[in-house]
Amino acid sequence: MPTVRSLWGMAFALSLGAAISLGMARFSYAMLLPPMREDLAWSYTLAGAMNTANALGYLLGALALPRMLRRWDAVQVFAAGAVLTSLFMGLSGFFVQAEALLLQRTLAGLSSAWVFVAGGLLTARLGQWHPASAGWLLGLYYGGTGWGIIFSALTLPPIMAQAQAVGLAHPWVWAWWCLCVLCTLCCVFMWWPLLRCAQWHRDGWLSPPPVVGTSAPQAFAWPVLSFALMGYGLFGVGYIGYMTFVVALLREQGQAESDLMLFYALLGCAVLVSSRLWSGLLNRAKAGGALAMLNGLLGVATLVPALTQHPAAVMASGLLFGAVFLSVVASTTALVRHNLPAAQWAAGISAFTIVFAMGQILGPVVVGWISDGPGGLARGLVFSAGALLLGALLAWRQKSL
Repeated sequence: MPTVRSLWGMAFALSLGAAISLGMARFSYAMLLPPMREDLAWSYTLAGAMNTANALGYLLGALALPRMLRRWDAVQVFAAGAVLTSLFMGLSGFFVQAEALLLQRTLAGLSSAWVFVAGGLLTARLGQWHPASAGWLLGLYYGGTGWGIIFSALTLPPIMAQAQAVGLAHPWVWAWWCLCVLCTLCCVFMWWPLLRCAQWHRDGWLSPPPVVGTSAPQAFAWPVLSFALMGYGLFGVGYIGYMTFVVALLREQGQAESDLMLFYALLGCAVLVSSRLWSGLLNRAKAGGALAMLNGLLGVATLVPALTQHPAAVMASGLLFGAVFLSVVASTTALVRHNLPAAQWAAGISAFTIVFAMGQILGPVVVGWISDGPGGLARGLVFSAGALLLGALLAWRQKSL
């Protein structure tokens, strides 16, 4: 049986997949949106549609995942998704046409769903061998998204500035190629741990426990977790508006480029520590209370930059948002683990992933459309905060099974 220390190490290795699939494949776009929009004369609606395309691909990947997991094990799906996501990130640097970029964002979303969901499933199975550490392991995995955000915040602006300084056309394309390199390095660092993870899978440590009894296990029924699913869908609508447009809003408000880098890097650092902050809550909360509380905190954090430009308040908003938002994702995995038999974990996690993706499809383009009208980006973030707060109210009604 794997030791506790080896479980922690494996969860950390898997967290580099979260860095690829969310931290870089999705959230790096916040740093790229302002220069791409300025260079290509996009509206905010079109700029938001780029993340909508990514979320659409994510939904398609999530829908395909249950069938894929019947043919291949979760380790194989995770590894293939990480390599393909790295490839699609690099391809985005070869196009300036909106249609081609939308396609690349869709493909990156498709493969990143395989990485993120398969990694969450593997981490949940790690937790069954040491239940006291299960919440910490999930938080460690999802918190890996913070590494991707930090990498993006600290590398992309200097690379684009250097490309612009030497007169290169479309400086933002170099940022996409940089992201491809970073994703590839993460794949290299994960290679040996994934070989070990595959061996654990062959040995049975990462397989669902056998079903006791002669009758077939009951299929997962969505209505039993309906309030949690609705609350999580609204989380998808609300959080993605902040993560897509907050850097653009701060830039419009006159924040210096160095301050934007610091803001986004601190947000990523907060994501990293969030696993320790909320692991106890995820271990205890068997109903929708954790999802409700975290959604409410995000709603408050999202309102702050829409209502004030005070530097300290803006930094506090980023720190609070980063410390909370990935733990919302972890809370749904914990909810599945607490309330469903292990044989239904894959179906339960996929259900939450699907409603999450549907919310993310709606969020960026709606916030972009609102931001093109009166009130601009600030009004768009008010809409995002409203979605998060409504999601908190719905999640609060979810009872333990």
